[in-house]
Amino acid sequence: MNWIILVVAGLCEMSFTYCLGRAKSSIGLEWWSWIGGFLLFSVASMVLLGKAIQTLPIGTAYPVWTGIGAIGTVVVGIIFFHEPATFWKLFFITTLIISIIGLKIIS
Repeated sequence: MNWIILVVAGLCEMSFTYCLGRAKSSIGLEWWSWIGGFLLFSVASMVLLGKAIQTLPIGTAYPVWTGIGAIGTVVVGIIFFHEPATFWKLFFITTLIISIIGLKIIS
């Protein structure tokens, strides 16, 4: 169950970076809405990470959490913000995914 909580925490981390990206190009009330989403997802991410590490080793949980956020943010950047999907970016994201899977296997 705590692995599911950890994955949701990572998705919340990815979501708060998406909100920041949207806030970057917004003004007025729309900006405040995106910043509100950023704050909500930030708090949710940290609370869920704290819950997950009650039973998971921090040395595994934290890299998995940041990895999910990093991978998700790169994918969001490519899909929603039209960032380039270069060979090297995809290569290193792939190595990060393999590393996360390795951490899950050994823990």
